[in-house]
Amino acid sequence: MDGKGTKDYTSQDLEKRLNKLQYAVTQENATEPPFRNEYWDNKLEGIYVDIVSGEPLFSSKDKFDSGCGWPSFTQPLAREKIQEKTDTSHRLIRTEVRSTGANSHLGHVFPDGPGPGGLRYCINSAALRFIPKEQLVQAGYGEYVKLFEQER
Repeated sequence: MDGKGTKDYTSQDLEKRLNKLQYAVTQENATEPPFRNEYWDNKLEGIYVDIVSGEPLFSSKDKFDSGCGWPSFTQPLAREKIQEKTDTSHRLIRTEVRSTGANSHLGHVFPDGPGPGGLRYCINSAALRFIPKEQLVQAGYGEYVKLFEQER
């Protein structure tokens, strides 16, 4: 893994590095079960990165309990870190969310979220790796420590 977003990943490499669910979600657009995934109820502070590339995607500061059973966020860390595509699978019209760096399928965004933006990024835990705030510097994400520093 190169750290922060390169698209040069072979299927063979990813099959070795990812478990079956992570591969199915990120590479085959699968969806993990609600309420039975790693981060849906995670309340720790930190950031969520793409499991494939390590690209920083979401912050716990923007995470909320939407009741849907998947991690939900009001916004990405940076708009350029994600791309949105129309998804017409399952006889629905939805907006798919993919990572920019590795083109990983992450989940979907819906217009029913809280706050001024009104968005709910409903993301598969299997597409993410969580970096607790205490480990950001050690893991190479030191620039995100400031998100969790208390205002004085």
